[in-house]
Amino acid sequence: MTDQPVSIRVDDADIDWPQTLSRLDRVLRIRTTPIGMKLFETVEEMEAIERIRRPTDVHTADQIVSMASRLDWTVGITGADLVGAQCASVLGLGGQDDEWFSGRHMAGVWFETVEEASAHQHAMDIVPVGTYQAMAASPLRTGRLDPPDICLVYATPGQMIILINGLQWSGYRKLDWSCVGESSCADSWGRALSTGEPSVSIPCYAERRYGGVADDEMLIALRPGHLVQAIDGMEALARNGLRYPIPPYGIQTDARAGLGASY
Repeated sequence: MTDQPVSIRVDDADIDWPQTLSRLDRVLRIRTTPIGMKLFETVEEMEAIERIRRPTDVHTADQIVSMASRLDWTVGITGADLVGAQCASVLGLGGQDDEWFSGRHMAGVWFETVEEASAHQHAMDIVPVGTYQAMAASPLRTGRLDPPDICLVYATPGQMIILINGLQWSGYRKLDWSCVGESSCADSWGRALSTGEPSVSIPCYAERRYGGVADDEMLIALRPGHLVQAIDGMEALARNGLRYPIPPYGIQTDARAGLGASY
């Protein structure tokens, strides 16, 4: 986690999404649809969202997120729509009982011993259970979540570091990311939903196998206001000649001219 929270200078609810996403596309050329995620205290609130889709099959949370980010769907779920307690626990929609925290279901599969599997479960950033009954994910451009709790942006490592640089342009803070390994959704949307802090993850086996996340994609989860701040910062960096894609300078050329301009 950061030593101090990253301040938000833009109200999460006061964002022109078409304009914001057009700006994001200009600075990063994102290829996967940026989406929002929102938790709801009642199922009825979630089901009232315009053109919401409800699953007819059992899925992982990774699949639900990818239905929004790769199919452009608006999808709503409860814990009962998810394949097991691992997904529900991260979102605060179930699980989180003694059996789940024991890690027995992961011992010998992802971790050598029950003790190590339990340590993993306890290390995950999760939304406390009991407040929320439903979650929805939707492309940001639809504006249907009004506003989302967090935004999810898949990006290549090169795009991701420019986005982080943009977030740090003004009001600099050192940003520290966590990595629990398997169940890395706890590092992205679990951490962002529970702390409100920008959270980067290396998507795990399940996200790639079930959610279709590409081999070269990373994920950042952050508040809407933080995303706007990052775009503001990226535009400022671009005016200084520091933009994506990063042009290779050449490994055998004299570096002084390039360094003089950028450092």
